[in-house]
Amino acid sequence: MALISVLQAQGAVGAVEENLELLRSFAGRAAEAGTEILVTPELFATGYAPERVAGEDGSAIREQIARIAADSGIAIVASTVEHTIERSAGFAANATTERRFISASLFASDGNELTRYRKSNLFGAEEQRVFDLGDAAAEVVEVAGLRVALAICYDIEFPEIARRAAVAGAEALLIPTAVPSTGDVAGDQPGHSYNAEVISTHMVPVRALENGLYIAYANHSGPGFTGLSTIASPYGNTLAIAGRDDAELLSAEILSLEVSKAREVNTYLKDLRDPR
Repeated sequence: MALISVLQAQGAVGAVEENLELLRSFAGRAAEAGTEILVTPELFATGYAPERVAGEDGSAIREQIARIAADSGIAIVASTVEHTIERSAGFAANATTERRFISASLFASDGNELTRYRKSNLFGAEEQRVFDLGDAAAEVVEVAGLRVALAICYDIEFPEIARRAAVAGAEALLIPTAVPSTGDVAGDQPGHSYNAEVISTHMVPVRALENGLYIAYANHSGPGFTGLSTIASPYGNTLAIAGRDDAELLSAEILSLEVSKAREVNTYLKDLRDPR
């Protein structure tokens, strides 16, 4: 059993130090409540504004978040910008290519970075203009006695991402996110419109159900975002959900035994014809 908490708060663009100080404060509160893993929103330290923050080098931010994890004594999942410089092979051996990713890291309670995942489904034209696609599946690692994997925001809207993590042995999927509010859009008839709030209220619980795992989904609050951060159980139930506008800290107990039970009730993974 582990206590997982989800931070919902507004990461202000251009206010890295203030955002990190807010994270430190909430990490302290989470630790006092017995939290073992804290999940934070997508690009929280820089604020979510892809074109404005793509030039940031997240290495220094990751060092600071690692210190917060170590100081608070809890594991932290945090999303940052990751830059790489890759040297070309063959004829253009001296040429280099700069690549930029939206990444998520899991820092252990001693500050060690256990794993890093690069977002593999970029949302909208703005992200797609300034970031590169990650091309590697998330690792499954053990922390606080749980087998966990990472995903980022738009990834959860593709069923393959959660399924791949479940097949690889994940018991929980930890997801920093930044869901823009849409209001009701598209269709004109009752029941024929779309609102991005359904990702938290419908899609996240269904992904948890169909894969028999827990999902902790941490969103930004405030203007322009849907809020509604959530923790869902492997039975497809919502264990905790935030409001739309305020900073909140959600918590729920994560039980490996319930993952096993849920997969006995709904044998989707067992009955897969092709787990790929």
